[in-house]
Amino acid sequence: MKVILLEDIKGVGKKDQVINASDGYARNFLFAKNKALEATPNNLKKLENKKKAEEVKKAEEYEKAKELGKKLDEITVTVSVKTGNNGKIFGSITNKEIGAALKEQHNLDIDKKKIIINTPIKAVGEKTVDVKLHSKVISKLTVKIAELK
Repeated sequence: MKVILLEDIKGVGKKDQVINASDGYARNFLFAKNKALEATPNNLKKLENKKKAEEVKKAEEYEKAKELGKKLDEITVTVSVKTGNNGKIFGSITNKEIGAALKEQHNLDIDKKKIIINTPIKAVGEKTVDVKLHSKVISKLTVKIAELK
């Protein structure tokens, strides 16, 4: 019997996958526990429409990420911090501070987890950090560290 899985089942298949299951397994376990639907033409059509909608949504997210990435490549964010006598910062600049500065200066709300700092920022000057907006879109953001006066 062909069934459409409604969730991942270890050793059987992944969600939204169409599989062949024995009649007894399908009726007594999969259907009884609402883990699968019978693969009728109507249900298969619904599954196909759902997959198309997900593809369109993913494409839109990718395009939005590309646009935001282009915007971030041109932006410079300034973070003002207290420094010692020789221009060194007490501690280091974190991705949380960069995210807050982006929100404040450019009204861009980017999750701090998406801001990747490869080497700790511990001195005044300009640094470039990566911003992972999408699995395929990684943008470069220029961060200017200024001395607080």
